[in-house]
Amino acid sequence: MAIEEKLNEKQGHWILAKVGKKVLRPGGRELTQILMKNMDINPSDDVVEFAPGLGFTAAIACAKKPRSYTGVDNNKQASELARKNVNYDKMTMIVADAAHTTLPDNHATKVYGEAMLTMQPLEHKREIVREAARILKPGGYYGIHELGLCPDSISEDIKQRVYKDLSSNIRVHARPLTTAEWCDLLQGEGFEIIRVDSNAMALLQLGRVLQDEGLLRTLKIMYNVTTHGELRKRILQMRRTFRSHQNDMNAVAIVARKK
Repeated sequence: MAIEEKLNEKQGHWILAKVGKKVLRPGGRELTQILMKNMDINPSDDVVEFAPGLGFTAAIACAKKPRSYTGVDNNKQASELARKNVNYDKMTMIVADAAHTTLPDNHATKVYGEAMLTMQPLEHKREIVREAARILKPGGYYGIHELGLCPDSISEDIKQRVYKDLSSNIRVHARPLTTAEWCDLLQGEGFEIIRVDSNAMALLQLGRVLQDEGLLRTLKIMYNVTTHGELRKRILQMRRTFRSHQNDMNAVAIVARKK
């Protein structure tokens, strides 16, 4: 019973990582790759990533050989994992809140973050976007990949139902926004929108898992889910939640430029 209670308290991404899932972004590997292509990282860039997690996207960024890469994560253990998983001699990790990075003004030419603004209340979202603007040089790019609500005209009742179900079933206080609201958030802090892309939020659908993880890892994940009853119970609950809101949620990737 104690183990079950502990599992019930764990956030959804922890449960998925426990069974071996590596790609935890709402739009999957595909939308991450689109975001990174649109960020156009090159050897002249000083790159900052908010909340690198396991370092999946950091590896993509560092493969472009930027002049510097800095990851900012408020979890020391996550920072150490990202550093371990990415082999790049110009990589630095900072343990700090994304709203208070400790980096100097006009430090970076490219800043991005994935699946982290969604988890913040609106005011903290604004603080993080404001920090991205502060550390970016004029003309620098800020990219986000986040959970979205759709359509832009979604009713307040459905929006609140999504918030409630994510909180109770995924154990995260996620507050996704519509595409228009994400754009308004960025524009309100001095950015101009360059590119908007979207994808289905199909994190736990078999086709997306195969696309994100490959056949061998998908088989490993399925084995782990099948053989761990309490983890399976939570994952099936998450999948039901995502399916029940498949017409209300999507994934959004936006690239904006500091004016």
